[in-house]
Amino acid sequence: MTAVSENGWTRVRRRIRTVPVHVALFGFVTLLAPLWLLVGLVIDLYRTLLRKRPAMAMRIFAFGWVYLAVGVYGLFALAGHWVFAGFGLSMAHMRERSYHLQELWARVLFGSFRRIFRLTVTVDGLEQVAPGPILVLMRHASIVDTLLPNVFVTQAAGIRLRYVLKKELLTDPTLDIAGNRLINHFVDREGDSVAEVRAVLALAQGMTASDGVVIYPEGTRFTQARLQRILDGLGDRDSDLAGRSRRLHHVLPPRPGGTAALLGAGADVVVVAHTGLESLATIPDAWTGTIVGSRLRIRFERFSADTVPADRRGKISWLFDRWEEIDAWLSEV
Repeated sequence: MTAVSENGWTRVRRRIRTVPVHVALFGFVTLLAPLWLLVGLVIDLYRTLLRKRPAMAMRIFAFGWVYLAVGVYGLFALAGHWVFAGFGLSMAHMRERSYHLQELWARVLFGSFRRIFRLTVTVDGLEQVAPGPILVLMRHASIVDTLLPNVFVTQAAGIRLRYVLKKELLTDPTLDIAGNRLINHFVDREGDSVAEVRAVLALAQGMTASDGVVIYPEGTRFTQARLQRILDGLGDRDSDLAGRSRRLHHVLPPRPGGTAALLGAGADVVVVAHTGLESLATIPDAWTGTIVGSRLRIRFERFSADTVPADRRGKISWLFDRWEEIDAWLSEV
């Protein structure tokens, strides 16, 4: 399941641009690594000795290089999968190999991130995740939390996930190619909303005890500025949901759309709250160095499908209940 209106030629044209750019950027960064490292060392010495802030330039360079390197490896692996699948004839072969590549990609990136930024991780409720089929609702606070479902739900709990992702992520060629071989949907937020919701709901079809769907109900990363813009946009609206949105402090109000549709698929729901990655919501936030040595706390909580109301209004209220619980938890930790 891929973008609703995208055709094969659109993908080819996009990949003609993105694949060479990614490979060339990796080569450029690697070739000039000694210069980048020297500049980074000078910047970090200034930060640590004079500004008393954590060294970040070398860390950001190191993680950026790992990201590019894993991407290049992924592109060559995906090309190999295509060849061994009879030059693309066996979608089943390519899909299976793409699942393994996705796990490797996430494991290497998250593992590198933990080591480079000296992150400690604590997880509660992981034993509640399996079995499937499940719907995973993730809080969204950072680009890094997109790695968490694969690392903890897939690799640790054994549930293969189908992702609801934004179409903009197709600019990453590895994610583009592998993601379109797997059962995912890249949402076009400017497209036909009815068709998009229908495509999201289709992800829940045919799930087994080893499958799940993951969606980020907030739709974008949380920042205080984004929350304030949403609240300002409510104006004098006096609806129940507007009032509940105004009571949130650490999360964005969930967008019902595809999430409400998936809540009607009859699967148990696993709500994932986390804290510790807020300082990576934007690049300026990351540069502060707050992330270095921080603690990432992740909480999994499972809800039976029987607890989800049958009507749409009830589903939306149920969803807001869960997000209010996350907001309260974030206030306590």
